[in-house]
Amino acid sequence: MSFDKSKLPSRHVSVGPERAPHRSYYYAMGMTEEEIAQPFVAVASAGNDSAPCNTTLNAQADICREGVIENGGTPRRFNTITVTDGIAMGHQGMKSSLISREIIADSVEVSVRGHCYDALVGFAGCDKSLPGMMMSMLRLNVPSIFVYGGSILPGTYKGEDVTVVDVFEKVGQHAAGNCPLQELIALEKVACPGHGACGGQFTANTMACVGEAIGLSLPNSNMAPAPFRSREEIARAAGSQVMELLKLNLRPRDICTKAAFENAARVVAATGGSTNAALHLPAMASEAGIEFDLFDVAEIFKSTPYIADLKPGGKYVAKDMHEAGGIYMGMKTLLDGGFLDPNPMTVTGKTLGENIEEITWNPDQKVFYDVAKPITPTGGVVGLKGSLAPDGAIVKVAGMERLKFTGTARVFDCEEDAFAAVEKRDIAEGSVIIIRYEGPKGGPGMREMLSTTAALYGQGMGEKVALITDGRFSGATRGFCIGHVGPEAADGGPIALVEDGDTISIDAEAGTIDLEVDEDVLAERRKAWQPRMNDYQSGALWRYAQNVGPAREGALTHPGAKAETHVFADI
Repeated sequence: MSFDKSKLPSRHVSVGPERAPHRSYYYAMGMTEEEIAQPFVAVASAGNDSAPCNTTLNAQADICREGVIENGGTPRRFNTITVTDGIAMGHQGMKSSLISREIIADSVEVSVRGHCYDALVGFAGCDKSLPGMMMSMLRLNVPSIFVYGGSILPGTYKGEDVTVVDVFEKVGQHAAGNCPLQELIALEKVACPGHGACGGQFTANTMACVGEAIGLSLPNSNMAPAPFRSREEIARAAGSQVMELLKLNLRPRDICTKAAFENAARVVAATGGSTNAALHLPAMASEAGIEFDLFDVAEIFKSTPYIADLKPGGKYVAKDMHEAGGIYMGMKTLLDGGFLDPNPMTVTGKTLGENIEEITWNPDQKVFYDVAKPITPTGGVVGLKGSLAPDGAIVKVAGMERLKFTGTARVFDCEEDAFAAVEKRDIAEGSVIIIRYEGPKGGPGMREMLSTTAALYGQGMGEKVALITDGRFSGATRGFCIGHVGPEAADGGPIALVEDGDTISIDAEAGTIDLEVDEDVLAERRKAWQPRMNDYQSGALWRYAQNVGPAREGALTHPGAKAETHVFADI
């Protein structure tokens, strides 16, 4: 396959007499004249030793190079960071998590821009690195393929499959005096048996499903667990196929249309996916210049059947989904039921509908229900709006029996205080726990609250209280837990005005969340309210707080494609 470099970004660093100094660097790395004359393909890896989610990514990225070379390209690998939520969870480190999404997208962007790469294959394994990598692809708009590193295999404890969420919940049982310390220690040693990201339909696997549904990943590539040898074939295929995309000049924004984002939101709801998708999909859409906020996502969630029996609301994990036929098996029945648009293009060079046509429905698999007989008729994730959240909120209802809750507020101004009260069992049944000043700006960083919610569940309080925050929840969270409340407390939203004892009503069926306090009382509280200064007055967290926008629009730190005057791919 031959390419005309005069139309590719890499001409700026490799073509013409004036680029002799640039070429001297390539010769220094052992490259040949032929390799310098070929398209340069960025192979971006979020691999590192931070957590098992990321430990196989560099090896997969190296195999991807082989596919690029076999199809006439010259691979250039580089790395980006991750912040792994399972380790950052429950302390100040979680403030770095959502910020890492922007740093990942920015670092991939500046590396590709600086070195004028012509195409991109991105490998990611942990929650924020998936949307971060896909955001960079949409921002740069060079031909791109996203590859998920794969999930962890389930651990085994007392003959049953377990995940890290069982450990978080066991902490709550231990605090409640219902679990000996030795049992907790025994579980922590077997819950995560090797490489890969969390196995349930938490944020990583949710966004991995999004990668396929939105068309940026090869079909049925992302659910193969990290330890499986098939991951090598997937990595090599991605390297080869990105060269085909370069030949076709098929770019991410040709693939990720408004209809593709709607398809992705359907898949999130149908699988009972992470509420974080309602943050990441708007952020990704902004990179493509598409208006798609929390309310657009929630509207789709409202009419989508919940069909995947996956943890934390159900029984199965990603390995089971892979063995059932991957997310394409679920998309097969969604398309048959009229819930997906078959027309968006994908990285195969075919439409989503054409890819799905190659799938045969397996009636013997147990993970996906037929849409004609769903687990529940509406999605596993619900958007809310009301006097407590005029700019919206989100709740995961997959596996929940109780969809309405009215209780009295118990207010905390940070997660640590709430967690301490839970540990002391100082939370009454019927309480609506408010954790505020944890939003994108107020945290800063919009922390997840898995430690607190898992501890509540471990104490048997998961369905007896509700928890509301302007922060986020892990995709692993279960129970009546409402996040992304907007406007956030730092912006003086209604959540900043709640006081202990106020009545709050939530109705996940009607999609409402209301603070039952007279408007004249709220007006007096509003007059007395003062903005708060957080402890992060320099560095990355300060810079993030200055720039970040509302959760409703994806917690963005720049205007997105709508403000562009040119696209990198066209330089």
